[in-house]
Amino acid sequence: MATSKHWDIFCKIVDNFGDIGVCWRLSKQLQNEHQLTIRLFIDDLNVAKHLIPALDTSLAQQTIQNITIISWHTDTKFAHAAQVVIESFACELPPPYLALMHPDTIWINLEYLSAETWVDDFHAKSSKRGQLTRHFFFPGFTPCTGGLLRERQIANTKQERINNQTPQQDFLKSLGLPANNDLKVSLFCYPHAPIASLLTAMATSDQRVSCYVPASGILSSPANFFERDSLHAGDQLTHKNLTLHVLPFLSQDNYDKLLSSCDINFVRGEDSWVRAIWAGKPFIWQPYLQTEQTHIKKLHAFLNLYFSDCDQTSKRSAFSLHDAWQSEHVSSAIWQDYLNKLTTLKPYCAKQSYTYAQQTDLATKLVIFSDKMIKNIAENKV
Repeated sequence: MATSKHWDIFCKIVDNFGDIGVCWRLSKQLQNEHQLTIRLFIDDLNVAKHLIPALDTSLAQQTIQNITIISWHTDTKFAHAAQVVIESFACELPPPYLALMHPDTIWINLEYLSAETWVDDFHAKSSKRGQLTRHFFFPGFTPCTGGLLRERQIANTKQERINNQTPQQDFLKSLGLPANNDLKVSLFCYPHAPIASLLTAMATSDQRVSCYVPASGILSSPANFFERDSLHAGDQLTHKNLTLHVLPFLSQDNYDKLLSSCDINFVRGEDSWVRAIWAGKPFIWQPYLQTEQTHIKKLHAFLNLYFSDCDQTSKRSAFSLHDAWQSEHVSSAIWQDYLNKLTTLKPYCAKQSYTYAQQTDLATKLVIFSDKMIKNIAENKV
């Protein structure tokens, strides 16, 4: 039987990059900080290659950064199961792999991140599936949840960036971006966001804005805004007080640096949302679109928690821009009001980043949880 030092993580890429973004970060942290042997099963190497450029999509198995990456298909042959198995986001483990698992296997379903109050009660609950036990692990923002994905060095590197602006300037320069005193905004969102109205609001605001857009599926909207057939990495376009810079698709490390270099970050889903929190800058989150307005409930649950200690006028401004960003239009008045509150929002977001960083991180909580389960199993056999 494998020891608890051997973990398997299954990742099914549904769409976009959120699933693989979280699984790849988690795999690296478990290996680097907890010295675990990780096998990461991925069902779509072509999408994963965007975030793991070293991937050879023709290989069934390869090792990158000390992590074994295995291409997972319906006909994949499994020799053995690890003692700890993470099923990310209810992706459903393949039946041949399930058949190799035994009652002592620590089977963890890693759920999506949410700030809703029910998460505290449902975290770490379990259910039976035949002789197997499936544990439901909920990331979250309170000590009663599974915590947030956060590497150990984040607090130190963030403090260094605050004390020294040179790395931010050097990073922007490395991307061929000119130095300026503009308000710096990063834009990463789902295609249905009201991008054109946001760009209009930026262009007509009372200060100059440099908007950085990493290459993704949203480029058609800013292309239409600037009356261009298409946009490509390296393009720079100006309209009134707005200058838009199209960036190449960024690695996770470079995307984190971009977030830290900007004054406001528009983020989406789960991975970039958490990274925006660690950047300690004001951000606007776009949750994944769900039916029956479930995503709005998730959004408001987070905003109520995150801004619980913020002054009411700044909180209202943040709510207004978030709600507008989920609708069909961002007005110039709402955008300008948010800019007017930045003097309050900037130190508040920095404080919240520090506060959440004091909690035990997701990877560590997973290790603590699995070790406890293994210990309980061993004691019950005595």
